[in-house]
Amino acid sequence: MPGRWRTPLAALLCLSSLLAPVSAYADGIIIPDPPICDPGPCPMPIPIAQLAIEYHRVQVTIEGQVATTRVDQVFRNDNDWTVEGTYLFPIPVEAAVSSFTMWMDGEPIEGRVLTREEARQIYEDIVRTMRDPALLEYVDRGAVQASIFPIPPGGESRIELEYTQILPAEAGLVHYVYPLNTERFSTEPLENVSVSVDVTSLERIRSVYSPSHDVAVSREDDYRFRAGYEDTDVTPDRDFELYYSVAAEEIGLNLITYRDPTAEDEDGFFLLLAAPSVEVDPDRIVAKDVLIVLDQSGSMDGEKFEQAQQALRYILESLHPEDRFNIIAFSTGMQPYASGLRPASEGAEARRWVDSLNAEGATDINRALLEAADQAEPQRPTLLIFLTDGLPTEGETETEAILDNFAQVASSNLRLFAFGVGYDVDTILLDSLVQAHHGTSTYVTPGQAIDETVSAFYARVSSPVLTDLELDLPEVGAYDLYPEALPDLYNGSQLVLVGRYREPNGGTIRLLGSVDGEARTYRYADQTFRARGGPDFLPRLWATRKLGHLLNLVRLQGPEEELVDQIVRLSIRYGIVTPYTSYLVTEPEALGASVQDGLVQEEFQRLLAAPTQASGQAAVERAAAEGGLGGAMVPAAPEGAAADVVRLAGSHTFRLVDGVWTDTLFDPESMATVRVPFLSEDYFALAGARADVAAAFALGSAVIVVVDGRAYEVVGAEESGDPIVLPAPAAEEAAPAIGPVVSGNDAPPSDDQPAGLRLPCPGAAVLLGAALIPIARRRR
Repeated sequence: MPGRWRTPLAALLCLSSLLAPVSAYADGIIIPDPPICDPGPCPMPIPIAQLAIEYHRVQVTIEGQVATTRVDQVFRNDNDWTVEGTYLFPIPVEAAVSSFTMWMDGEPIEGRVLTREEARQIYEDIVRTMRDPALLEYVDRGAVQASIFPIPPGGESRIELEYTQILPAEAGLVHYVYPLNTERFSTEPLENVSVSVDVTSLERIRSVYSPSHDVAVSREDDYRFRAGYEDTDVTPDRDFELYYSVAAEEIGLNLITYRDPTAEDEDGFFLLLAAPSVEVDPDRIVAKDVLIVLDQSGSMDGEKFEQAQQALRYILESLHPEDRFNIIAFSTGMQPYASGLRPASEGAEARRWVDSLNAEGATDINRALLEAADQAEPQRPTLLIFLTDGLPTEGETETEAILDNFAQVASSNLRLFAFGVGYDVDTILLDSLVQAHHGTSTYVTPGQAIDETVSAFYARVSSPVLTDLELDLPEVGAYDLYPEALPDLYNGSQLVLVGRYREPNGGTIRLLGSVDGEARTYRYADQTFRARGGPDFLPRLWATRKLGHLLNLVRLQGPEEELVDQIVRLSIRYGIVTPYTSYLVTEPEALGASVQDGLVQEEFQRLLAAPTQASGQAAVERAAAEGGLGGAMVPAAPEGAAADVVRLAGSHTFRLVDGVWTDTLFDPESMATVRVPFLSEDYFALAGARADVAAAFALGSAVIVVVDGRAYEVVGAEESGDPIVLPAPAAEEAAPAIGPVVSGNDAPPSDDQPAGLRLPCPGAAVLLGAALIPIARRRR
């Protein structure tokens, strides 16, 4: 094709006129080649469609601390014309690319690796020329680049990439990240995306934790595991992150901390992970008692009761030899399996008894719970599994009275786990019971399988390792810990605790508990609560759990103005939409201090006028949602309508206010902004000075971000700016030394393959990799 341009900037200038009609499709951005019409010229404007991404598959193998990432993705040209251009994939700074191949018509096309400096120049040229800041957050990465040969209509291009990196580790905690954040570049979802991570370690693996995605984890033994995430028709909005810890101790403990690198008066955040072995040592299993309270009232009749019976069979089959059990079926009266606790050896007989039960009668919850509590003995851990589908209708029916009656007789070693089936359950009663007795509540909505839910729960708690947990932290001024009451530690499970700390310090953490009634203490020396820096997901994870806790308190105990005040301010600061904070989406103005004061009063009065509903679909859904927040493993993120007006960038939250992405830390009544013209030298100097500023600027061309107490406002390029003071560099964590790039694609560029980015124009298309670095996006 004649007239090819050899410099990136010239090509971008050529293509910039096409930007207005471009929309993102799936992960990539393509600026399609205008079609060739016969006879020409083609009528304009021509509808522009993007390349579709059929799938994006990532397979990661980690051995020791060496991670090999393999990316496989297929692009499809759904246009009526041929497309060609350049493909870019940003890679971590410390990564060594071992292979990169693009398949065109069954033939491989080799790519080459760009240095960080080359890639940075390309990224900044694209931002300047296309007047779109989306690439700013990638300016500190390298890239892989290859020319795309013409893809005919209906044709496909497959890209395979492999790179290796040494993963950073701190105090036995290994951290892996894959760049999957494409939300701001995509208006259409991926057809399929998957990330699979296989880990083999020379040391025993303890905790496995993802702060970004709900991953499925399969543990083969103490040295290997597989973690997987998969979805379809999805627009990824965050990078994939995975932590795992290695430790020789019987119970491994790891600490992750974060403290704002610039705000000296800001307290820190911490996440503590503690996990025992996944391999069951018969000598370490703590003998327990299992009490099952089963609702057999008439409303349970049919499929619900059959599934409940199946769940009980699973529990009885899974008892350890030294365990004891009893079953109390209740309706209008009581129907216990035995008069007291029985040995696990009677499991088969008990299963036959369960099969003989029928559902009929009313619901006397109070009496059934008291009967079960009376059988609990204080010497051994006791699990009380309570399964019901209705409200108390027989005997004592007042919620407060039932709670008081049970509290008077329940021993301190009893752990109550409630399963509410359907929508006609008393959520206030169930949640209050489990909160007071160190358990959890699970709601099984219509259409969900009761047996699968209960069986999965019991598999997690069947082998207690350490009970009655307590933590002794160093002198750091720790506070606001969630969960407030530490759960027991079970074989193959893990403790996930978040909190705040006032003073950076180091020292020994002690984990105390009991095993078969004997006190145990585990010590973990040289634990550090850092003074600066750390992973910035921690503040939002802590806020998510605290909001769940506060919402639960308001629901169970009634509204208090102080609680509502905390809910409103946390929700705004971290962009977490709750049933009380729809104003994040609906309020048209910046939510400064005085506006927040008004919202607190408005919401408090509304709650006073609207008593909490204990049962019904809305009540069950609310209880499940708030329980999910309180025990969240992943920080809450904007969804649905909120995703259009709320954005997260690092530890900051932004709301779209009059077309400006505004930091929720910004108070227009007490702060003046420093005006920074878009694409000016000051603009790029600020973005280059701090990663959090670059991430904020990448949101769009109109942004207000608060850094070091200053509010910087990005204004039009034609407007005048104010003198700026560059913020101090943020404290960075030390990273392991990385070897040189090893790649077969580093040959000097030929005349047909010049260094840097080559964009042919006319006849050009720029394809930026799935989940990676598109160069234009539709303004919302």
